Amino acid sequence: MKHYEAGAEISADPERVWEILTDGDGYQDWDNGVSGLEGTIAPGERIKVQAEISPGRAFPVRVTTFERPTRMVWSGGMPLGLFRGVRSFQLESREGGTQFQMREEFSGPPLPLVWRSMPDLGPEFERFAVGLKARAEAG
Repeated sequence: MKHYEAGAEISADPERVWEILTDGDGYQDWDNGVSGLEGTIAPGERIKVQAEISPGRAFPVRVTTFERPTRMVWSGGMPLGLFRGVRSFQLESREGGTQFQMREEFSGPPLPLVWRSMPDLGPEFERFAVGLKARAEAG
C-alpha cells in the first residue's frame, strides 16, 4: 500500500470546514488543485473529480462514508478491486478550530507499476489543505 497525506490546523469550526468540503460546486472557488467536480457530494453518490495535475482526465469515485461533520471517504479504482484509491477526510474539533487531515491510500496488484507512472501528489495534497484552511478562515 502507498499513500499521500496532508493536514492543517484551521481556525474555523468543523461545521464550516465540512460545508466547504461537501460543496462540490464551490471547489473551483478556492485554490485546491481540483479543476472540476461533477455530481453531488452526499452519501453513496458517484462524483467525478478533475485534478489540475491530470488535465482532461476525470476520476470517478463514490462517497462511501459520510459522517457529518467528522469523516468522509471517497473510493474509486479499477474493476474487481485490481487497483483502488481511497481518500479520507477527517475533521476533529479542537479548541479554537478544527484539525483537518486528508489521506489517500492506493492498493492492488498493479500498484508498483501504476505508482511509478503517477505524478507526485504530495504538493497537490498540501495545496488542498492550505486552500481549505484559507477558505474556511476567510468566513
